[in-house]
Amino acid sequence: MHIHDLIGIGFGPSNIALAIALDEQRQAGRAKDALFIERQPYFAWHPHMLLENAHMQISFLKDLVTPRNPGSRFSFLNYLHSKGRLQDFINLQTFFPSRHEFNDYLSWTASHFEHQCTYGEDVFEVLPETDNDEVAYLRVRSRDESGAVQERLTRSLVISVGGAPNVPECFAGLKDDPRVFHSSHYLRELAKQDAPKRIAVIGAGQSAAEIFLDLHGREGIQVDLISRAWAFKPSDDSPFVNEIFNPEYTDYVFNNPTGQREALLQEYKSTNYSAPDLALIQEIYDVFYQQKVTGQARHRFRRRHEVIGSEAGPEGVELNVRDLETGHTDITRYDAVVLATGYVRDTHKQLLAPVADYLPEFAVNRHYQLYTKPEFKPAIFLQGSCEPTHGLSDTLLSILAARTSEICDALDHAAAFYAPSPCKEAATTP
Repeated sequence: MHIHDLIGIGFGPSNIALAIALDEQRQAGRAKDALFIERQPYFAWHPHMLLENAHMQISFLKDLVTPRNPGSRFSFLNYLHSKGRLQDFINLQTFFPSRHEFNDYLSWTASHFEHQCTYGEDVFEVLPETDNDEVAYLRVRSRDESGAVQERLTRSLVISVGGAPNVPECFAGLKDDPRVFHSSHYLRELAKQDAPKRIAVIGAGQSAAEIFLDLHGREGIQVDLISRAWAFKPSDDSPFVNEIFNPEYTDYVFNNPTGQREALLQEYKSTNYSAPDLALIQEIYDVFYQQKVTGQARHRFRRRHEVIGSEAGPEGVELNVRDLETGHTDITRYDAVVLATGYVRDTHKQLLAPVADYLPEFAVNRHYQLYTKPEFKPAIFLQGSCEPTHGLSDTLLSILAARTSEICDALDHAAAFYAPSPCKEAATTP
């Protein structure tokens, strides 16, 4: 079986950025045989949250390459130039393109690497391939759309699978109910609903805010926005706080003791979690204010409330909601429920379960590489699963360019394990 130098699981922004960096190495004479495996049948970046008027929350300068190589042909500015829109974009006088446009940029970039990506295959297992009591390679097993299993060998692995929907325990019994769905599937699942009249949106972050405003713009839908918080808190994007997304801050977080890392994550949590853009918050406030003006209470903001139970019935989904101030509970029936409840990022542990004994506590070093036992030779890297050790930027686009540079350097070091030993003939050849 052919042995790849590298297999990347997932082909979203993180591994696209890695593909670009590897392409630059190839042009510099440091070629690696890399293959990426993507579960989706084609490239798509959060396709079911591409809402009208939704914009990026980070500058276009933090694209896939610019912080690492401003002269790259894969920069956002070069994308605009190739599409004939550079002058028009300049006239917008903004650092924040629409989410539709940034998705198109990512798709444009991904299209240059289609020869290195296998779409429509879901990796479900990574097995150890032993040789003389050592794990020499990894066997990556995936299943295509027909159900056929594919197997490939690799010397190194980069896992960039993104987050899995976080479903609160009170909704665990309704995972298969099509009327209850996560925000990551919003547009797709909403289209399947049969003329919903009342919808609950659970959460207080960017996704919850965007979905509330999208539903407000749809005629005939009443929305209950349910949040444990008293108020929406805007994301802090002030200059000094934004420095936590600089590469050097990753060093700072990683080199701190574990307890201090946790404190740093909590201190700046408002930059990324339950923190919509201020403009969105103002729009939502205006919606509720206009309800007071007109006297028509179409929507409710159920602040300081939490869902403690749910039950599906033929007429809808009933939520048992508790008032956190009074302790009072009530049951309300909804036609659909949207869970804007964030993500969990532990899929890599499921994929790597067969080799977990070689990976002490799934701990990573500064270069995003999992520590391994001496008899385990393959290098495994994680992208987007290292927030506890590398800081809040780990799950965001901000750090992609710098992170791929570090991983490429570490891959060069890992490749030394597989370099052929010089023979006597080679040593004496002039």
